[in-house]
Amino acid sequence: MDTLARDLPAYSAMEGMVDAAAAALTDSMVERLATTVSTGLEILDRLNNPDTRAAVHRVLDGLTIMHTTGSLGTVFEAAQIFEAARAAMTDEMIERLYHTIEVMANNLATPEIAELARNTEMSFYEAARRCDSDKGPKSMIGLMRLLLKPETMQTLNLLLAFGNEMRQRMEAPNGHA
Repeated sequence: MDTLARDLPAYSAMEGMVDAAAAALTDSMVERLATTVSTGLEILDRLNNPDTRAAVHRVLDGLTIMHTTGSLGTVFEAAQIFEAARAAMTDEMIERLYHTIEVMANNLATPEIAELARNTEMSFYEAARRCDSDKGPKSMIGLMRLLLKPETMQTLNLLLAFGNEMRQRMEAPNGHA
């Protein structure tokens, strides 16, 4: 009882502060406060959804890993660089960049390039299929027989010549042999 009597002035002072705050609130302030509380409760309700909760946990786990490995700083630095580049670009730069991309797309969008890409893709698929088939060499003797075929030698020679030419170009000071 003694404690309650001692705290009574403090309670009185707090009651007076609450009354003053209630009197100072305007209708628009009460409306905004109610909207804020409602939105907060809606967010809490959504967090009770198991899928949302799992997604939030996944994001937090990812952020923790990125922070631990230092990659979070890299992401922020990249975002700053992109924003700085975007802010620094003039209309003329954007126009020139668009023109460059358009020229590159037009140069690559030729029937020859499309045919080369399709032939390369189909060759890889067919090569993988042949390696997995029963007719592919399964032993060293089978592989030796395959190596003795003229078309195999021709293919290996082509690959070796291509590799040598590429190496020479890469080693040349200006990239051209």
